[in-house]
Amino acid sequence: MDKQTISRDGTSIAYQRTGQGPAVILVSGAMSTGATVAPLAGPLSGRFSVISYDRRGRGESGDTKPYSVDREVEDLAALVDAAGGEASLYGISSGGALVLQAAASGLPVRRAAVYEVPFAVYEGGAKERAAYTEHLTEALEQGRPGDAVELFLRLTGLAEEMIQGARHSPMWAGMESIAPSLAYDNAVMGDGLVPRDRLAAIEVPVLSVAGDASPAWLREAARAVAETAPQGTYRSLEGQTHMVDPNVLAPVLAEFFAAA
Repeated sequence: MDKQTISRDGTSIAYQRTGQGPAVILVSGAMSTGATVAPLAGPLSGRFSVISYDRRGRGESGDTKPYSVDREVEDLAALVDAAGGEASLYGISSGGALVLQAAASGLPVRRAAVYEVPFAVYEGGAKERAAYTEHLTEALEQGRPGDAVELFLRLTGLAEEMIQGARHSPMWAGMESIAPSLAYDNAVMGDGLVPRDRLAAIEVPVLSVAGDASPAWLREAARAVAETAPQGTYRSLEGQTHMVDPNVLAPVLAEFFAAA
């Protein structure tokens, strides 16, 4: 990250900007930084000015306490200002939940696109989210970041042997260092259910995308977002999973962001 802007509460938000044209801000999900979504910047930068940034509490950005989702929306407001006063937003997974929150809050957002926001559309989803919240809070308060990472990986459906393999890998220390931000993504997700009232308040076009090789519930959640937002559209990407290929996703986003 080679630039920074200051959010309303004084937190430094690190970002990088590439390309020329209308501004597009990329928002990462849990256990990730701006570098995670940066591969999208390349194929988009021919038509857009693309901003990828480190959300607060990760990478090169600051982390002023106490945390609230409103502060993350203010971070996006500062980035929109840095982009020239208006921008389109893209968010993946829980980063998509933040994008939807920002769009509903009245920020000068032109268009909003999200990829597989993991809202629960299955029976017991809210109960599962509540249990995760309880155990995550306990692990972080007790200074057990590794256990917090394990909880998150289980929530994503990763097999136990894969989790244990990750715990003994060189990347684990980096995962533990970013573990406190799991509480932030959890807060952004709310009770885990599709936030229908929030979506109904969004006054700009919303594109909700899913991969057709992803679990059915993720595809159903993506469709629910599109059906609930007043100007929502659903797209399915052939052969894609939650780990979407930037070169497959970028043309879909470019078409949406370039529309009048």
